[in-house]
This record gives sequence, structure tokens and C-alpha cells, in this order.
Amino acid sequence: MAKKLTTFILIALVAGAIVGLGLHYGIHNSFGADSAGAEAELKTVAGYFSIVTTIFLRLIKMIIAPLVFATLVAGIAHMGDTAALGRVGGRAVAWFICASLVSLTLGLILVNLFQPGVGLNFPLPPVDATSGVEKAAFNLKDFFTHVFPASGIEAMAKNEILQIVIFSLFIGVAITAVGERAKPLVIAVEALVHVMLQVTNYVMRFAPIAVFAAVAGTLAERGPAIIGNLAYFMGTFYIAMFTLWALLIGVCYLIVGKRTGLLVRYIRDPLLLAFSTASSEAAYPRTLEALDRFGVPPRIASFVLPLGYSFNLDGSMIYMTFATIFIAQAYGIDLTLGQEITMLLVLMITSKGIAGVPRASLVVIAATLGFFDIPEAGLLLILGIDHFLDMGRSATNVVGNAVASAVVAKWEGGRLDPIEPADIEPPHAPTGGGPAVDEQSFSEFGKPPAGGSQA
Repeated sequence: MAKKLTTFILIALVAGAIVGLGLHYGIHNSFGADSAGAEAELKTVAGYFSIVTTIFLRLIKMIIAPLVFATLVAGIAHMGDTAALGRVGGRAVAWFICASLVSLTLGLILVNLFQPGVGLNFPLPPVDATSGVEKAAFNLKDFFTHVFPASGIEAMAKNEILQIVIFSLFIGVAITAVGERAKPLVIAVEALVHVMLQVTNYVMRFAPIAVFAAVAGTLAERGPAIIGNLAYFMGTFYIAMFTLWALLIGVCYLIVGKRTGLLVRYIRDPLLLAFSTASSEAAYPRTLEALDRFGVPPRIASFVLPLGYSFNLDGSMIYMTFATIFIAQAYGIDLTLGQEITMLLVLMITSKGIAGVPRASLVVIAATLGFFDIPEAGLLLILGIDHFLDMGRSATNVVGNAVASAVVAKWEGGRLDPIEPADIEPPHAPTGGGPAVDEQSFSEFGKPPAGGSQA
């Protein structure tokens, strides 16, 4: 299934690019000199494509909350004690901090090396122009109070992953404290894990269609010309991003060993999905499955992965320093080494404070620009191509959290679980046979059949 899905996603990616570019040039040619009419028509066409993508992403959101809850509670129940939980959490946070610092520093170094903002040959937005991106300053009180849910149900309804993690931690620890009396609940939660993974398999059957629609809609509306003078900026950012991949996978190799080579193979599916939809969230269920088959124990993956979605977004980290310094370069603002180091530390803190905010990278960048007296209008330089940059950021976030899970698992147990095949055929619902037992009332559900007993 996974191998076929990867192939279908690749085909959808190419087909979407061809159709999107065809529509872009075809509609522009049909409208002739009326470029405004062409742009309006292309926006309408892109809106139709977005319906498919939006439906798919909503289906993903439908999965995430119960999947995070069930897998995390089951994982904690299998840890056995709170000492193990604290140990895994401490190692995960240590990795997140180090990975974030490396990502931010690498972005800072490479943007100064490549200098993509120097010598731009097109007019810059006026310094007093507004970007339309809402600023969000880091607020310690709001950050810590937002971490803790007022209601577990509300956290699930809003897909607040960090709050779901906190709620699941309390439930999981309570289950270990209760012991045998909670065994029926553990069995129920484990059953929910299997059910949600099966739902994931159903939803993922629509992934190629969603990828096609996302790529076709984006290229139809924007076309390749939008990259234009910012091609060098995009190219250097992707070089920086691939350099980060190499660093993360290299460190993983030092800790995990030769088995690291299989990690990319196992996460290829969620990697492509995150890239083509520009959504890390879309890849979450598949990433969890891939890590399980790779050999990361479920109790580790179910804890580290959702936590990483709040605190270990390596792609977003490297983008923040890269884009901020790029804007400063574009406006001819020279920052001292001390200012750049201060910027790195500011971004390290503020980026953790707005986890889960839509377009969080741009929000953090907007706040940081004002802190260092860099024109906020500079965001207008990158807003047009942000979707294409977000594709790379989302893929990098998947790589970063997959590596984090594998490393923490190695640190915790000294070894990984046996590798399972990357392609496993999921169970299929029976068809054509009718009900196994034709009960006449809801009260009869679960009762042994007449004349016998339930196994």
C-alpha cells in the first residue's frame, strides 16, 4: 500500500504541475491583454481546486486528535512508571533545544554566506507599507496558560496538539497508578489506536487527489513567474534546508547507526505528502505509522512526535533566521554579530510561544522585524512565494521529528524494535455477507449467541 501510495503521489505531483501550468498560460492567452480578468478567472479556478485540498486536510484534522490521544495514552500505559516518562520527556526536550539552535544558527550562517537580499534588481515595498501579517509578541503568561487545557474535549475539538498531549499525560499516568483496575480502559484505548490507524488508511487513499488539486491550484493561480527575481532567494533557502537534512540525518547516523539509511525510505510517503500539501499536519498519521514500522517503540513515537509538532519544527526554525536577515539585506540594514546572535536567541524563545498559530513562521518574523527596526514591509517580498517555501519547511519538519523520535528511542532503550515491512496491507471490511449476528435490539449487543458462549 505505502509503495503504491508514494507512486501515486509522485504521479499526482507531476500531473498537477502540468495541469496547473497549462491552465495558467491557457487562461492568460484566452484573455489576451486583459490581465486583470485573467487573474480573477485563475483565482476562481484555484478556488475550485482548493475545495478538494481543504476536504482532505479537514479529514486529516478529524484523525489527529483521537490518534494522538489514543497512541499517547497507550504508550504511557506501557512505559510502566513515571520515571520512564520523565526520562523520555527530558531527552526529547534536550534534543528539541539542540535541534532548534542548530537550525536557527545554520540559517543565520548560510544567509550571510549567500546574501540573497543584496542587490535585488526590483523596487522594494515602501518602508511604511503594511504586510497584513498579524504581529504576535511573546507573552510568558499566555504561553504557559495556553499549554494547559481548560477541557480535554475542547482541546480535541480545536486540535490543540500540545493541550491534547497534556491531557493524555494525566490520563496515562492515572492509568499506571490505578493498575489492574484500568486494564479494560487500556484494552479500549489500544483498540481505538487500531481503529484510528485503519481510518488513516482510508483517508490516505484520497491523498493523491489532494496533492494533484493542491499543486494544480497553486500553479494555476500563481504560475512560475511569481518566483521571478526571488529565484536566488528560494534556491539558497532550499540549499540551506537540504544542508539541515544532511546534518540531522548525519547526527542520527552517529547515534542510531547504519539503520538510519532506512529511515528516509520509511518516511518517504509522509515526506512527499507534507511537501506537496505544504502541511506538516497532513503527514502526522503516516509519520507515526512509518516510525512504528521502522522500529521506534510506540510508547516513544506516540510521545515524541506530537510534542515535536509544537517544539521541534526545524524547517520553520531555519526559515525564520534566513528570511529575517534576507529582509534586512534587501533594505541595506547591516546587523552586527551581536545583534544577529541576539536575534537567534529571541527567535529561539518566541518561536516556542506561538506553536500552532496559522502561518506561525510569518507571525514570528513580523514580530522580530519590529524588534530590530527592520521594515515590516519586507514581508511583502516573500508573501507571494511563501507557499513554495512552506512546502520545503513542512517536509523538513517531518524529517526533523522523525529523526528526533529515532534518536530518543535509541537513547532510551539502547536498541530499536525489529523492522517491519514498509508495505503492510491493512485489514479490509467484510462485504457481501450481511450481519454476523442479526440482533433485534440494541440491548442484545455483546450478548453470547443462543445456545453457546462468546469466546
